[in-house]
Amino acid sequence: MTTGHHPRFRTPFRTRLLRRATVAGVVLGALALTGAGPALAAVPVAGPAAAAVGAPATAPAPAPAPATLTVTGTGRAGAAPDIAVISVAVEARAKTGEEAMAAQSRAAEALFAALRKQSVADRDIRTESISLFPVYTQAANGESRVSGYQASQSVSATVRDVDRTGQVVGAVTKATGDAGRVDGVTFDVADPAALRARARELAHKDAQDKAAQHARLSGHRLGRLVSITETDSGRPSAGAAPEASADAAGVPLAPGEIEEQVTVTAVYELL
Repeated sequence: MTTGHHPRFRTPFRTRLLRRATVAGVVLGALALTGAGPALAAVPVAGPAAAAVGAPATAPAPAPAPATLTVTGTGRAGAAPDIAVISVAVEARAKTGEEAMAAQSRAAEALFAALRKQSVADRDIRTESISLFPVYTQAANGESRVSGYQASQSVSATVRDVDRTGQVVGAVTKATGDAGRVDGVTFDVADPAALRARARELAHKDAQDKAAQHARLSGHRLGRLVSITETDSGRPSAGAAPEASADAAGVPLAPGEIEEQVTVTAVYELL
């Protein structure tokens, strides 16, 4: 019996080897095709599609600013005055400063007594200024020399009963005599806040009415209020400078009306 492999046993073994090699080649080929997928996907695309994919997003254009309208509104509110402020002064001349100040002091005391007698409270009496200065005269040779001194004191008094203002002026003038001088009377309201608030309301309404009319005339609708600025217009003065004689029992006065004025500048959007 001969040892070794018989030829009829070799064919099946080789066949199995070939089959295994074929299966391995198929598997490797499949893996190679699978790995090539991403590489194929990475190939750049030409044409408009590439621009749409790779181009950055464009920011939207900003909206245009809304049209605006600027108007000015004025409001005025009036009321009868409820206080009067009297400005009065006393002055005296003498050869020496001491004598002038003493004479001024006597006149001031008479002034204060007259005011208190007319029911003017001490808190409503205030010294505004006091002064003493020399009086010069010119000699024949042209030289100036001191001939005396003049002393004066300015006082303000608030009268809270307006109807008694003329009577107070007359009493002051009578009490101070030739030493007294009435510089003026100013009428006012003790608390102007309410009057100014009313004027402000009217100024706002005036501005809004003007803006609404402009919007309508230009074919728009009136939008929101963007800003508003108030201007201090001041207050028209209401006063009188009475001319009273020394023996006047009462001075006729016309209080008139106190007016507050407010001006506003408003900016509105137009729709």
